[in-house]
Amino acid sequence: MQTIISIILTICSFTQRLQMIQNELNYYLQRHSVQDEGFDMVARYAEEGDSTLATYMPKGILTMPFIHNKNNVLREGKCVVKDIYGRIIIGHFQGDTIVYGIRIDPLGTYAGQFNRHMMASGHGSYQSADGTYYEGHWERDCRHDFGFCVSPTNLKAGIWRMNHFKGERMLYTTERIYGIDISRYQHERGHKRFGINWQSLRISDLGRRISKQRVKGDVDYPISFVYIKSTEGVSIKNRFFENDYKSCHQYKYPVGAYHFFSTKQDPRSQANHFINNTIFKRGDLPPMLDIEPSDIQIEQMGGAEVLFKNIRIWLNIIEKRIGTKPLLYINQRFVNKWLDYAPDLKKDYHFWIARYGEYKPDIHLSIWQLSGDGRVRGIQSEVDLNVFNGYQGQWDNFLQDQSIR
Repeated sequence: MQTIISIILTICSFTQRLQMIQNELNYYLQRHSVQDEGFDMVARYAEEGDSTLATYMPKGILTMPFIHNKNNVLREGKCVVKDIYGRIIIGHFQGDTIVYGIRIDPLGTYAGQFNRHMMASGHGSYQSADGTYYEGHWERDCRHDFGFCVSPTNLKAGIWRMNHFKGERMLYTTERIYGIDISRYQHERGHKRFGINWQSLRISDLGRRISKQRVKGDVDYPISFVYIKSTEGVSIKNRFFENDYKSCHQYKYPVGAYHFFSTKQDPRSQANHFINNTIFKRGDLPPMLDIEPSDIQIEQMGGAEVLFKNIRIWLNIIEKRIGTKPLLYINQRFVNKWLDYAPDLKKDYHFWIARYGEYKPDIHLSIWQLSGDGRVRGIQSEVDLNVFNGYQGQWDNFLQDQSIR
């Protein structure tokens, strides 16, 4: 009886993992289009499953098993061999050199191209026993260059460097949903003061780190949302917030406010400072908490446990007072080093992540800050540029579901 129960639990667990993987595939396909690198590969896998096994299974009659090949006979056509690690390969050989085939090990199955040392090189896939799947380019048995990997927890489609995922390369088009975040720095530098020409706002340059190869057409993008810094800590206020906020409403820009979090000051006082000095209206974008502590600052306040305790306090106060969950703004390094200490936040909140350059963070997110030195007609200084993770349909849903009610 115990054995039957164990089998049932194993089947249920595997079924659940498969459903979670399907959810990750659906999430990706809903937020990408055929213009995105790798979309066709992910879509095919979501629709058909793994087709590489059939593609790379050698055809024809098995000429001779070469498990040990003691006689050093030249291998040609379909052969069964072992590599130096004892992994079994059903391969297609030409001139005693493997070209492609299937390799089986205790953790899963590789199907694809090989180099002369019988290492995965070129296009191929790996189906793990736990359901995780990777397809893309390989180099000396490592995932390298473009590929996608889907597991129950996430889908990573982008560039790999010797098994390390670097991120997604975005193609910038007019169909993307772009926005800006501003503070007093868009109005003053030193003794100089600048206004914003709200009637003229258009993105004209994505910044120095964006490769021109990733831009389709000319950069002349409309702005679909604006976030404005309102407060910082328990005493700092943006003197330009109110006028900028009113201008956004006047010119019909969806607008939200954000608070810069201090690790040295009481989170309750910070939340009250933000509420007391910020305008919130029905239909506005959700408030955002800007979290940018250094490792030293986190250590000085007592470590990650104290940091996230204080963050939760701020979030809970704002959510109760405003009626909607705030966004969390963090950078990629914070994701990599600290975010796993707060799995509840990772699961329950929407994220806005700063990571400049070509690569997109490998985490579910709502907004990505792609550049800190963009150019916008109507604004004198450089501007932080952002892009929503999805297209118009997902943006409409975000506005409907996440805006202040």
